[in-house]
Amino acid sequence: MPGDSNSRQELGQFLRSRRGRVSPADVGFPIGPRRRTQGLRREEVAVLAGLSPTWYTYLEQGRDIRPSPEVLNSLARVLRLTEDERRYMHTLAYGVVIGPEPLDIDMDIPATKALQEVVALTDKSSYPVYGGNALGDIICWNHAATEWYDDWDQISPEERNMLRWLLTAPKAKERVVDWELETRYLIARWRAQMVRSHSDDELQQYVEEFSNLSSEFAQWWDDHDVMEHRTRVRRLRHPQLGVRAMRVVLMQAPEFPLLGAVFHIPAPPERN
Repeated sequence: MPGDSNSRQELGQFLRSRRGRVSPADVGFPIGPRRRTQGLRREEVAVLAGLSPTWYTYLEQGRDIRPSPEVLNSLARVLRLTEDERRYMHTLAYGVVIGPEPLDIDMDIPATKALQEVVALTDKSSYPVYGGNALGDIICWNHAATEWYDDWDQISPEERNMLRWLLTAPKAKERVVDWELETRYLIARWRAQMVRSHSDDELQQYVEEFSNLSSEFAQWWDDHDVMEHRTRVRRLRHPQLGVRAMRVVLMQAPEFPLLGAVFHIPAPPERN
């Protein structure tokens, strides 16, 4: 469990290991003949991070103290940690990463292009796949998505947003069987995601825009429902194939938390 004795001991050991890897000269401390400590001393880390040496010592010893995210971020800066290592400290302390930053990646194509290529591999699938961002903007899709949802090629790029489509497109209520349930779910998920990835001003602009587009959005937004993205069964109506239940699965890479591909796979038959 995060924050328990084992996690605190691991965090302390991790800090000691990274302290030993930082050269004093690199952070402005002289290396004299009497220095016996490999890397930085505890007192030096504490000074650089703006902490009490005693408090930092307790942290390395795994004592039952609660470092704030700001303290861990300051230590990450002093110890020159990578984003992976900073996230590791947060996970040990809280079980989640507070304020994740982009990971270092080695890619020869932009993230959006990578998403498009992944979705393109599914073009012969009979099940919909589409890629989008945290706002619900639809960036790419396979042929099956146009059959089960809408012909996204015929919709202008600025209008290609799943929430906007559900709220305003005539086809939405035809194709999505449980339209109100699915729309309310998406609004609840959209609220949770928007708070993490956009400023208050940006959020308010989007809320005003969608409220003007749909009285249902204004009403349901005021309900303050919040839900994280999760795998769920969605029932879609095809003009020739009829109603089919599909399990909707979001696939994301840790490097691109604001992009993802939404896959549809067969759902088990409903029990009577």
